[in-house]
This record gives sequence, structure tokens and C-alpha cells, in this order.
Amino acid sequence: MELIRALRLLKLNSVSTAWVDAVWDLEFTHTDPLDPVIEEEIKEDPEVFKTIYMQLLPFSNEDDDNTQSVWVVFGENGVSAKTLVAVLSYFILRAKTKSPSLEQRLCGLQAASLYFLLLKIPGSVANKVYHQILFDTCLNMPLKCWPQDSGKKRKKDSLKSSQGDPKTGKRSKPPKKMEIDDDEDDEEEVVYFSAQDLLKLREGIVLLVRTLLRLLERFSLRDKPQSADSCVQLFTELTNFEPVIGDIVDQLQSLPELSYHGLGLLCSTIHGEGDEVSMVFRKLLYVILMMKTQERSKPCLLAPSQTVCGARDQAILFISHIVDKQREATLPLLRILVQHICHQMVEKSEYRASGAQAVGKLMANMPCQDYAAIVKWLYSYSRNNKVAFRMFALDVAMVLLEQSERDVDDTVDPELAVFLPHRFLVHNIIYNHRNDVSPTVRGHALHCLAQCLELGSQNATKCVHELFSNSMYITTETLTLFKKHVSDPKTNARKSALETVMSLLKHGVISCSAENLSILSDRCRDPAVSVKKKAMQCLMDLLAVIQEAWLRGVLPAVMDSESSVQEKALECLDHVVIAHIKSQGKYRDSDASQKLAWELLGLLCEKCQDLSRYFSKAFSVWAPQQKFTPTFVNGLLSHTEGERAAAAWLLLAKIASCSPKLNYGTILDTWENTIRSPVVSVTMTCHILSVLGDIASNLNDDTKSRIVDDLMSWLKTFSLPLEVISSCVDTLVRFARSDNTQDTLFLNRFCGELVSVCESYLSGVILQEKGAENINEDLLVKHLYTLGAASLHCPSKVGKRIFLLVQSVLTPSEQQPGEDLPASQPLSQFKPNSMPTVVRAHAVITLGKLCLQHEELMLKYLPVFARELEVGTELAVRSNVVVVMCDLCVRYTNTVTRYIPNISACLRDKDPIVREQTLIMLTNLLQEEYVKWKGALFFRFAIALVDPDPTIADLCEYCLVDLLLKKSPLMFSQHFIECIFHFNSYEKHKKYNKFPQTESEKSKFSLKGPQNQGKRFRIYRFLLKNFTDEQRFNITTKICQDILASFVDSELPLDSDGSELLADTFDILSLKEMKLTAMSGPAAGEEPQEDEMAMAKAVLQVAQKKLVSQVQKRNFVENVIPIIISLKNMLEEQHSPVLKHLMAYLQVTMQEYRSEVKELFAADEQLAAEVEYNLKQFEKEKQQEQQQMENQLHTPALESSRSLATKPLSVTAGF
Repeated sequence: MELIRALRLLKLNSVSTAWVDAVWDLEFTHTDPLDPVIEEEIKEDPEVFKTIYMQLLPFSNEDDDNTQSVWVVFGENGVSAKTLVAVLSYFILRAKTKSPSLEQRLCGLQAASLYFLLLKIPGSVANKVYHQILFDTCLNMPLKCWPQDSGKKRKKDSLKSSQGDPKTGKRSKPPKKMEIDDDEDDEEEVVYFSAQDLLKLREGIVLLVRTLLRLLERFSLRDKPQSADSCVQLFTELTNFEPVIGDIVDQLQSLPELSYHGLGLLCSTIHGEGDEVSMVFRKLLYVILMMKTQERSKPCLLAPSQTVCGARDQAILFISHIVDKQREATLPLLRILVQHICHQMVEKSEYRASGAQAVGKLMANMPCQDYAAIVKWLYSYSRNNKVAFRMFALDVAMVLLEQSERDVDDTVDPELAVFLPHRFLVHNIIYNHRNDVSPTVRGHALHCLAQCLELGSQNATKCVHELFSNSMYITTETLTLFKKHVSDPKTNARKSALETVMSLLKHGVISCSAENLSILSDRCRDPAVSVKKKAMQCLMDLLAVIQEAWLRGVLPAVMDSESSVQEKALECLDHVVIAHIKSQGKYRDSDASQKLAWELLGLLCEKCQDLSRYFSKAFSVWAPQQKFTPTFVNGLLSHTEGERAAAAWLLLAKIASCSPKLNYGTILDTWENTIRSPVVSVTMTCHILSVLGDIASNLNDDTKSRIVDDLMSWLKTFSLPLEVISSCVDTLVRFARSDNTQDTLFLNRFCGELVSVCESYLSGVILQEKGAENINEDLLVKHLYTLGAASLHCPSKVGKRIFLLVQSVLTPSEQQPGEDLPASQPLSQFKPNSMPTVVRAHAVITLGKLCLQHEELMLKYLPVFARELEVGTELAVRSNVVVVMCDLCVRYTNTVTRYIPNISACLRDKDPIVREQTLIMLTNLLQEEYVKWKGALFFRFAIALVDPDPTIADLCEYCLVDLLLKKSPLMFSQHFIECIFHFNSYEKHKKYNKFPQTESEKSKFSLKGPQNQGKRFRIYRFLLKNFTDEQRFNITTKICQDILASFVDSELPLDSDGSELLADTFDILSLKEMKLTAMSGPAAGEEPQEDEMAMAKAVLQVAQKKLVSQVQKRNFVENVIPIIISLKNMLEEQHSPVLKHLMAYLQVTMQEYRSEVKELFAADEQLAAEVEYNLKQFEKEKQQEQQQMENQLHTPALESSRSLATKPLSVTAGF
């Protein structure tokens, strides 16, 4: 018959019985070589195994009663099943040798398939065909025969997770014998396979798997756990063999589909009562986690390729299918699987997102009772100490919120009902982590809160609204809360907080008030580049409803120190404004983008005029790019009449200087209309004048002359607003400069004429009898203003008479009887007259402009200005004096520098406007290095950090860190020691706090006493926060040497003032800001390192931390401890209250040397014992605080079920 003829091709009768017995005795672990002659005869027909397979196939069908038993056929024809199995095992083992050829692999796969077919035939067990080792070897054939990475070396993947010796555990091989080594990791020869070769191998694997599936339908593995595990391992490995499209349950075309069918068979009752299901779920766990399991090493991550992600999705579908078929038996295992996914999820964000989706899909298959139980467990899991767990809990909560909300039914226990609504996930898992100790977790929680509003689920949105409308939550602290979060020390947390605020504003959860919008716009000036960009992006998303906040956030960013932030701001401006400027004929009210662009320009003309310089900066960047085409300019000119005229002239004023092709006729016509108009639009007129100045060089002489005459006539009416007067004078100057040969004569003629007119008017008011009694305040101010503006351009036309006239405006109206004028104030030759404050304020500005051109006048009036700052009572006058003196400092630096103490004293002025003005002006001088950090200037500047006006305090912080510290990186560290003496008003040290100050200045800038301790430490913390590690290390040493050692050596007395100073010093040393960042390591919850460079950096940080720790410890032992012990003894003798501050410092410092207290304080055993006791008490208090914090996480909604959420479900049972 055909079967016997096919079997003869294997030459079974020629194989020696001794060889067969040896193979069986060695239990198929290795074999001696088959007789070469026999082997060659067998290999003559490459299809020999396939032929036998096809002839044996009919005998494997148990349902065919007409089929004769193959075992009877074997017996009748002298075919030994034992010999057949031995020969098959030889070819199977040949395929498992090092670098097998294509022929060996194909023969091995076909032989293994034939062996499985033999097992499928009824009677195989009775005829002792089954052998566990050979069965498991055949199961491993697909993985061994398929080339890893299509012909590349196998060990590539395993290197990612295993650091051990790849040869560990390998048996020594006897010569010329083949050996099974499932963990073969030796260097293999690189064997390359063509596409046709790979297709042949795949066909062999498919045949083997299909045969195995037929076998598993009848052949029970109930009593063969090791073989069952090998089957699960094989099928699991093949699930990501190749991509699959569509459902995997009912299709059996690809290897993954066949594999899942096999896993389904293993889950059936024929192979056991649940153990196999548990085994299958355990193997698929790592498919879901996108990991590869390896023996003797931890699972390693797989790159999230399309194949790996597809295998993950198919695994979830398969598990859902099994749960649907065997619901009661598999639900407990499904809960355990979900818990294992949570506990074994890696920290990388990409894998976290994938895992959360997997958990959500699996939980969708659960009934309400099991679903609620898992949510309850998830709540407990979300409060775990591990940052990764809390992060993943937030991810899972977001996925569950995307699903439909579950209704409570009769099957749910009452105690679990609270866990079903979406409200629980939003309030108790997401919102409760907004104040998490980890910046990463709290940032992610805020991000999730923002995403809740973007979900399609109305329930989630409703739950967020409840948070901000229910009095039990944070209605009263909303603004404070988010101001705190957007100022978080960590960049990512600030970005997430900004995103949350944007979503709350966008969806109407909180009102779009100026205060709320300022949270976003203020962050456009954040120190971190990414935060600035995020703030601008948030404002872009809200642009339709918060136009002014958008302008105030984005426009200042065009002058940011970071070029990438500038580029982002310019991109926003271009996208929102410039790109939508069309001609009048193309404008449509229905076009929201065009309408928005013009509305923003309108705001710049009205409410946001203070942003003009930032807008100008943007155009100065765009000008070289030739961005503004003639078409764009002509489109703008078409809008110069009508409701958008002011905005159009604003843009024309910015681009006229860089656009050579302008329609001068339109501009001149508009100017004629403006001159004749009885109503002057200040902003638009200034822009028209600016455009006239830009085109002056392109106009003919007649036109120039006509415009100059118009300007002069207009100015001499003295009816124009001050801003227009300034623009008119500037335009005159630009017309003069358009003709370089006559500019001086031109200015002397026209500006001199203006000066003469102003002089005549002032003489009439001041010198004539009763001239000042009927004074026109507005007219006098305009004459003074015009005089100051014009005099700058014609100093030769300004005489002494004008000086005296302006001086007389500043003369006090009366003196008290018996009171002498201060020596610094020059006496007026005119009799005193009464002038309003606004007139005197403008007179100061005018006098300042005169001083800029006349040095002798400056020398005469500087003492007057300084005296006015000290004794003046008029706010406007003092404010203008500060401006004038700082401007004079630029022109006469050496002379004015000695008056800087007078100017800086205004940082404690009673009026916030003067304090703010002083802060800004001094910052400008320091930036340009006209002023140095000398005397008390730094300390007065630092006191602005605790200004009662928060706006001024924030401005000071910005000036110090973002503007001044960059120019002088050592500024903070150089002044820190003296800050301690100065702010405590301590003057007994021979070196510090010795600069000259009046008693008035000392009292004004003093922060002495316990009532000011909070202010002092706010300054200390701010300075220390901006130290480098080197500066922190050095300042610690310097504090010990210059302050602590001075008390030990009795250089400083330990009186009440000294005690306050010493207490401050110990409290400073105890601050967390004094701790070196290298010692702190990465902040809790920081994102894990995801690449090799980052890993290398982390290793370097660990080494750095170890080195720094050793240096710090040595410094502590050598320089600090001896002083501390001496001080402790001194304080004990005097029963000083400072002792508790010393002990508190030791308690904080010794946390890092917890196990070395006795060693470090060997010289004072009593102190060592006290420190140890204090450390124990501190740890107890810390545990109590942590417990209280955890208790506060419970919301009132959980009060009744608090005990339910504290005991997690088992995570180890079943797997």
C-alpha cells in the first residue's frame, strides 16, 4: 500500500536497533549521527516527510470507521513505531543545531509535524509514541527554525534586558553529538534567507501548528502540565508573528489566528478545569504589556511596532472572547489580570497609555459588581506610594470616563454602588491628585482634569462643573489654587495647570474675568521656554473670548530672551492678525478671522496702547523679510477711511519705513482732512504723523514746506493733546533730517520759534501782576510740555531767562514763619506763587529736559531734585523727579551716581506708583551698567521682593532673575551674608553692614524683629532658590566662618540682637533651599529616562551625588561640627532660646547622616543622643502628617464607605 511504500523511503529496516535504543535511552536529548549512507538515501527525496504525512493523514480521522488501524498495518509490514520515532527525532534535533541550513530546518519542521500526526492517530499512547521531552522539543521547533529578525542574530533582543553571561547554564557538548539547548546564545554564523526561503519555512510552521491544533482537539494535556505550558508559550510567541487584519476568533488564515485558536482549545475543559485558562492569561499578560519573556531574566520591552501593537489588540479581543464563553469561570481571573497589568505596567508614557486602554477594554466585559470592585481597588491603588502607580491610575480613570456610565442595578452590593458613577473617578481619583507631592503626578492630574472637559461624555463635563460650583469644594479658592499651580517649581506641572485653566475658561467653568485671564497672560513671561510657549498656545485657543489677554500675553513675548519664544510669538501674530488683512472690497463681517484681526488692532489703538513698542519690535523683525507687498499696503490704504481707519493707520505707521511704494496722495489727503477737523483723534493722528515722517524724504520741497507750516500753525494753537504735540515735534525733526544739509538751521528756526512763543506765555503768567491768579492750567501745561520737547532740538535758543521761568513754577507757594529754606534748595528771585500739582509735575519734566542740554543747570538743580524726593508730598512731582534723575544719570553718569541712594530710597515710598517707577528706572540703569551694585542698593532692591503690593513684588522678582542676574551671576551669593546682617539691622560686625545711611533710611528699610521674620525669610528663600550648587556649598562654609565662628570667638556678643541674628542664621541653614540639588537627585515623580543618553546622564548624576556627598560630609565634619559643638555649649551655659534653633538645624541636616550620628558627634555624646532622639521624634511626626494627608484625600462622598477603599484585592491569587 502507499503508506508502506512511503515509509520505506525512511530506510527504517536499515537503521540499527542499538542506535534506536540509544536515542530512546538518552530521552531524545541528543543522538549519535545516523549512518551517512542511510541519511543520504533518505534525503534523496526532499518531500519524503510530506509524502508520509499525506499517507498517514486518513488514519488520524477517528470518525472514519472504515479506516484500518495504522498500528495493525505497521505490525503486518514489520514497521517499528519505535524506530520511526527515533528517526524523526534525529531530523528534529538536526534542526536545532547551531546555524542549521534551510534544508535541515524544513526537514525538522516536517518531521515534527509528522510526529504530532502520529500522536493524533488513535492508539498512539498505547503504542508509547508520546514522549514528553520530544513533544516539548517539537513545540519549540517553530521558534528555533524561524530566523530571528529574518536572518539576523538572535541575541539582539535579549541584550536589552539581560546583563548576565549569555553562556551561563550551557552544557558542554560531546564531540559529534547534537544537543538540545533552548537558551543557545552563542555567536551564530549569519545565515541569510531569501523571501522564497522564508515562505517555505512559514509553510512548514503552518503545517506544524495546524497539526498541533488537530491533536489538541482530542489529545488531553490535563495530566501533562509541562507540555501544556510549552503549548501556551508557543502560541503566545506566535501571536505577533505577523500582522492580522480583522477579527481573530473565527478566522484561521494567519499564524496569529491559528495561535489564538490553539489558546482557545487549551482553555477548553478537555485540558483542565481552569488552570489552563490561568496559564493562558498569564502568558497573554506580557503580550498586552508589549514585553518579551525570557528564561532566567526579567521580561524586556518590545518596540511598539505595528506587529506588536496588533498582537496586543488581538490578545485583548481573545481574552474578551474567552470571558464571554466561560463567564463564571473566567471573571475572577479577569479581575486578577487587570490588577497585574496595573502592577507590572512600566513608567514610560507610551506604554502607560496602551496599558490604560487595555484595562478599559477588559473592564468593559465585566458586570457591574466586578466593575465596581475593580474601581474600588483602583482608588486604593491610586494612593500607593509609587509615583508610577498613581500616574497609571489617572490614565485608567480617563479611559473609563470615555465609556458609558454604568447604572446601579440589583446585582451590585450597596457598599460598592458609590464606585460606579463617573463622578467618583473625576472627584476622588483625578481631582484628589491636584496637590500630589509629586510634580509629575499633580501635573498629570491637572492635565486629566482639562481633558475631562474635552471628552464626548457629558457626565465627565458635568462632574467638573460640580467641582467648581459646589461649596464643599474650592469655589472660594479657585483663583488662589490655580495661581499656586501655574507657579509650580516644576515646568511640566505649570504647563498642565495652564492647560487646565484654559479648559475651565473655554468651557465656562470659571468666568473669563481679568483676574482669571491674567493667570494665562502672566505665564507668557515664565522663566521656562516651554511654559511660555504653552501659555501662548492656550491664549490662542481662547482668542475668540479673551482678545485683550491674548495681546498682553503674546506681544511681550516678541522681545523674549529666547529666540524660539520670539519665533512662536511672531508666528501667532502673523497667523491671527497680518494674514487676515485684506482690501476694503474683500472684507466680510461674516469672516470671523478678518473681524478678529481688526478687533485686535482696534484694542492696540485703545486699551492696549502700552503694548505699542512690542508691536513695533515685531515689524522690525519682519521688515528685512520683505513681508509687506504692495498689494498688502494698498489693501491697508483702502481702510484709512471709515470705522477701521485707526487700526489701518496703526499698521501703516509700522510698515511705512520699510515699504517704498506708498500712495502718497491718499496719505496727504488724510493729513489735510485731519488738520481741518475740529475733533482730533489722538491715536490715529499720531500714527498719521509717524507715516508723514517716514515719507518725508520722498516728498518735494513745496509739499514739505506746506506740511511744516501746517505743523507750526497747529502747534502754536496749544490746543492739541500732549501726545499729539510730541508727535508733531518729532515729525518736524524728521522733516529737518530729510534734508541733511540744513537740519540745524531748520531746527533752530522752527523749534526756536516754539521756544520763543512758550517763553512769552510763561513770562505773562509768572511775571505780570496777578498773572498767576487767573491761570489756565491746561494751557500752561501745554506750553511747558511744548517748551521741553522743542528745547531738546535747539539748545542754542534756550536762554537763562527760560531757566528762571521754569524754576519759578517749582517755587513753593509759601513758607512757614521762622522756617528757613533747605540749603540745597536755590532761592527764587521771583516772589512765591501758587501752582497746581499737575503744573509743577510737568515743570519738573521740562526742567529735566533743559538739564540734559545744559550741564551747569544740571549741577544746580540735582540737589533740588534730591531734596524733593526726601520731603516732597506731591505724588506726581516725586514720580517725575525719579524719572528725570535716572535720565540724567545716563547723560551725566559720574555726577548723578552719588544721588543713587536718594533715588533708591523711593523703593519704600508710601505710594505704589513711585515705588514701581523707581524699580523700573533703576533696573534699566543697572542693565545698561550706568549704576553698579554699591552701598545699600542691592538690599533696598531686595526689599521690594516683600512689597505690600504683590504686583511690585512680582515685578522685582522678574527684574532680579530674568534681567539682572543674567548679567551678574554672582550677585545673589556675594550679597547674601550681608543680607542677614542688614535685614536684622545688626551693625556690630567689623565688616558687614557698614555703608553710610541716615537714621531715616535705616528705619525705612529695616526688617528687624520677629514681626518681620516672614519677610526676611521670603527674601532668603528667593535668593537661595537661584543659587548654583557651588554657591550653596560656599555660602554654607562662609556662614559658619563669618557668623557662627564670630560668636564662638566672642567677636560678636551674644546679646538680644546677636541672639536674633544667630537664630536667623540657624533657620537659614535649615532651609530646604540650602540643600544641594545634586544631593536631592531627580524630583519625586520625574518622568523616567527613556533613552540611552538619559540613562547615561542618570548614572552620571548618581556618581556625582556620591562624590558631592563625600565632599559635603568632609566639610561638615571638619568645619561645621566643631563650631556647632562649641556654640551648643555656649548657648546651654547662657540658657539661650537660640538653642532650639540650633537643634532644629541639626535635626534637618542629620537626616542625610542618620546612621552616622554617634560617629560624627563622638566629641559630644550628649549632643549625639539628643540629635538621635530628635530624629526619631521627627520621623514620628512625619508619619503622622502623612497619615493625616491620606485621610484628607477621602471626600465626604466616601465617608460612609471609607473602610471599603482601604483593603485592596489580592494581586497574586490565581497567577
